[in-house]
Amino acid sequence: MSNPSTITRERIAATEPRIRPYVRHTPVLRVDMADFGKAPLAVGLKLECLQHSGSFKARGAFTNLLERSVPAAGVVAASGGNHGAAVAYAAMRL
Repeated sequence: MSNPSTITRERIAATEPRIRPYVRHTPVLRVDMADFGKAPLAVGLKLECLQHSGSFKARGAFTNLLERSVPAAGVVAASGGNHGAAVAYAAMRL
């Protein structure tokens, strides 16, 4: 039996349409490490800092809240950082 929290391509494909209305499509910045004095290597930087909550954590927060029944009392996140900000934002939007 597989772990239901295992991330697979299929799960990502099924989740993306559900969270699309709530998260920003953020750009990818392409850089070459040679520009920084390193060996030439093309690197893509996904600018998730442009999400409403400031990090990629919004994607997980919306995924979790949309997959579960949220009690009338709401939700609690034990975090003062990006995770807490993302859960608070997702709870407010939903």
